[in-house]
Amino acid sequence: MFKVVLLALLFFSNFFAQAYVLASVSLDEATKQIIEGTYNKVLEAHTETVGGKTIYIIKVLTPDGRIHYYKIDAETGQLVS
Repeated sequence: MFKVVLLALLFFSNFFAQAYVLASVSLDEATKQIIEGTYNKVLEAHTETVGGKTIYIIKVLTPDGRIHYYKIDAETGQLVS
């Protein structure tokens, strides 16, 4: 019985580890990355899952009054096109 429970725990822990990968860049860090060295004002920032990947969507107001959206990969911190 103990072996069955142990095998079940190993299976489910491995399943959940693959299903939920922790982001290596926080939403706060991604937002700071976007406004660093600019005069952009962040209007909104939220998280979405696109194609199984966690993406941060950051809405900014540019100095000339335009709205621009940035998409940042939560795992790598890289700008997504």
